[in-house]
Amino acid sequence: MSRIVITTIGSLGDLHPMLAIGLALRERGHDVVFAVVKQFSDRIQALGFEVQPIRPDQVSPDDPETIARMMDLKKGTERLLRDYIFANLRQTYADLMAIAQGADFILTGEVVYATRLVAEKLGMPWAFCALSPSSMFSIYDPPVLPTLEGMTKFRSLPFVNRGVKNLARLATRSWADPLHQLRREVGLPPIGNPLIDDKFSPHLVLALFSSVLAAPQIDWPPNTVVTGFTFYDGTLEGMGLAPKLQDFLAAGEPPIVFTLGSAAVFDPGDFYRYSIQAAQQLNRRAVLLMGQNLPPDNLPESIIAWDYAPYSKIFPHASAIVHQGGIGTTAQALRSGRPTLVMPYSHDQPDNAARLERLGTSRTIARQQYQATRAVRELHALLENPGYAAQAVAVAQIMQTEAGAQVACDEIEKQLQPLAS
Repeated sequence: MSRIVITTIGSLGDLHPMLAIGLALRERGHDVVFAVVKQFSDRIQALGFEVQPIRPDQVSPDDPETIARMMDLKKGTERLLRDYIFANLRQTYADLMAIAQGADFILTGEVVYATRLVAEKLGMPWAFCALSPSSMFSIYDPPVLPTLEGMTKFRSLPFVNRGVKNLARLATRSWADPLHQLRREVGLPPIGNPLIDDKFSPHLVLALFSSVLAAPQIDWPPNTVVTGFTFYDGTLEGMGLAPKLQDFLAAGEPPIVFTLGSAAVFDPGDFYRYSIQAAQQLNRRAVLLMGQNLPPDNLPESIIAWDYAPYSKIFPHASAIVHQGGIGTTAQALRSGRPTLVMPYSHDQPDNAARLERLGTSRTIARQQYQATRAVRELHALLENPGYAAQAVAVAQIMQTEAGAQVACDEIEKQLQPLAS
């Protein structure tokens, strides 16, 4: 039995894929410890795992201004990485170094940049997890970058994409200065840009997304394995559909489900107000998954507002799903076999939205264009064209053949075999 540290920073969309792998590893007899921000501790301990906190602390839901800054289309990624992740890198490194003592392997989410330093100092094998295709930044299958959506017309031209990637290297080079300085202080050799090139593990790269979203490219790391999505959304913690929500779903035609995931929901703007208006103008039933946001008074009987419901339980009941394009929400929507309308914020979300459109399961609406009239037009096109629903079902059937968590475990155990011999 090996001791495996799993570490991640971010939202539930970052945590849940790692929980799925942790559960599968534990079933195989491994000792799994989670190194996560303390706000996730109770959730993970409820599943019987050892949990150790790492910094930085999660941004509080009571600080919507900071969340909005991190979700901003133009500057959100820079603020998240430079002002939050790298600004607190020393604390993350100290915490993770203490937790990793005596472990055999580390499995890390993308933004835990301290993982590579810890693994190199301890001489320990580790695996990098890419949750979405944009993380791979291939010039042959280029990501749609926030504010650069117009570059999609050049996506078939590698020389143009190479130029964009070089510009990204230059634009982000200074963000990681704290990492380069810390590497020097702890006696590790210099590396290149850890956001673009030198972020992947030399041991194993797990692409934790479905092959329907992206196929391996020649400029991916050669040790990359596409596992398929790894699914978990709280059902083992006793989370299901509340009786009142079940009664609503059973009382009429499938509703449109409106959700902003587990991060963008703290910066909803007028999304829910316009969604209510759109559902009423379409004469459609609707479910609003609103998190901690207060629902408006006097909702019509055709619309119900709820804080949270496991996507695996509610999405299959939908006629369509309107969401922010986070990779966790995207994965669950694809698995449900329901068409989607995506309103991306920032980070990987514009790229996820574009990939869904190319799949033929979805339409996209820019956040600044999300008003009732435009939402009605997009949803009408989505719901009245049976091709979207048919393609969504076909994609879901392909995904049913994937076993992401088990494939990930197989690859991790291959890395552990030399240690056992």
